Amino acid sequence: MTTRFTNGRRHAAGDRPDRAVIDIGSNTVRLVAYSGSPRAPEVYLNEKVSARLGRDLSATGLMPERAMDHALSALGRYATILADLDVEDVQVVATAAVRDARNGPEFLERVRALGLSPRLLSGEEEAQFSAMGVTGAFPGARGTVADLGGGSLELVMIEDGVCRDGISLPLGTLRLPALRQDGPASFRKAVEKELARAGWAAAHPGPLYMVGGTWRALAAFAMRKADHPLTDPHGFRLERDEADRVARKVERMSPEELSPIPGIANSRAAGLPDAAAMLRVVLQDLRPDGLVFSSWGLREGLLFGRLEEGARAQDPLLASIAQFCEPRGGTATMAAQIAAWTVDVANTGGHVADDGSERLRLAATMLALAAARLEPNLRQRHAYSWAMDKRWLGLDPAGRARLAAALMGACGKTGLPSDLSRLASEEALREAVAWGLAIRLCRRLGAGSQVSLLSSTLRREDDRLVLWVEESRAQLAAGPVEGDLKTLAQWIGLDHALLIGEPEPVTA
Repeated sequence: MTTRFTNGRRHAAGDRPDRAVIDIGSNTVRLVAYSGSPRAPEVYLNEKVSARLGRDLSATGLMPERAMDHALSALGRYATILADLDVEDVQVVATAAVRDARNGPEFLERVRALGLSPRLLSGEEEAQFSAMGVTGAFPGARGTVADLGGGSLELVMIEDGVCRDGISLPLGTLRLPALRQDGPASFRKAVEKELARAGWAAAHPGPLYMVGGTWRALAAFAMRKADHPLTDPHGFRLERDEADRVARKVERMSPEELSPIPGIANSRAAGLPDAAAMLRVVLQDLRPDGLVFSSWGLREGLLFGRLEEGARAQDPLLASIAQFCEPRGGTATMAAQIAAWTVDVANTGGHVADDGSERLRLAATMLALAAARLEPNLRQRHAYSWAMDKRWLGLDPAGRARLAAALMGACGKTGLPSDLSRLASEEALREAVAWGLAIRLCRRLGAGSQVSLLSSTLRREDDRLVLWVEESRAQLAAGPVEGDLKTLAQWIGLDHALLIGEPEPVTA
């Protein structure tokens, strides 16, 4: 790892923030600084203040002076932090409140006086960037992005990596209370009137991709009430009927009832019942296939939109896991070599499965190598948490369960927590445990050294799993190696053999 010195400070390359986004929203003003992989950036710093710039827009058409002062104080702090961190690539964007307020231009001048260069996004631009964030998080996504902020609800169609028909509706969480004051019928009519401007969304197939902290709070409510095995709402899915049932419960609850629930901050609890009431109208009018919750939105879309086509095409799961594991000893190169060495364990019927298993197996191998560097008393617990709780892109709940099962196998455990069987099939979990046991055998043989990989072969031969070790490395076959080989072979229903010498030629 290289090291650079800037302004007298020492930074390890890849371990320092090199880009940032400041999002001046209607409800919050947020700074997020990023480091790591361009394709799957890692959050280095995430800080926000609830300035509520858009709280009086419906009544006065202005941002309150006190709210602006609060926002500018935070922005001055952010500018100083970024200067101290030597982050030069800073995007500052302002959205609905500044866009709609009569004193928006004056506010932007005060932001520029802080040394920042704000960009006022149009409603369509805001929708497009939010959608771009979703396409970055969910490659191949097809549906409608619904980004809910304090001042507006952005809807935009996505399909095959393309975003179109973006629209911004004045249905943000700060505007909804006024709409609900006149009763349910009036509220429904007002929401339906705005949704009529996005009639294309009702005709576009696929789910609604839910972007924004209020929607994630709704997901947290649904997950806790269902005792869901996962904690991260990113990628969580609700079918339409279930989403309506959840929204019906939430719209009748008070913020005081919602805020004690893990994952629902006080600031989100205040607007959640109104958002749930609006969601019920959206579900009835647009009839989506379901809801998928996304942690990526506007800010990540601003970063993703600047990537070259080749970088956009990278697998976000492998990019993020490689970035996480490399400084922990789980390099992609070593993982690829081990994945090749263990490929016969993944072979079924003489061919490698093409259902996405190979990318999961490579990801599991990187994580297992990183976990092997942990203290033994921490290894299993941390590895399981990495699979189940850490935010990964391009990974569904079943994939998380398979990663967890593989890492348990790499720790020598074949008994799995019952939570995993709620997310993936027994067959898929059993296969993943075999991946982990094979990784464990590989590391046992020669501590994962390249020479041990090159001087040995693991392969299926009829009804046996055979480990061949070259005579020059025969001593590696001593100790617990045969025990690990036997455990693996029994797990996949084969006999086993540990042989010294050159492998016999494979016959057709």
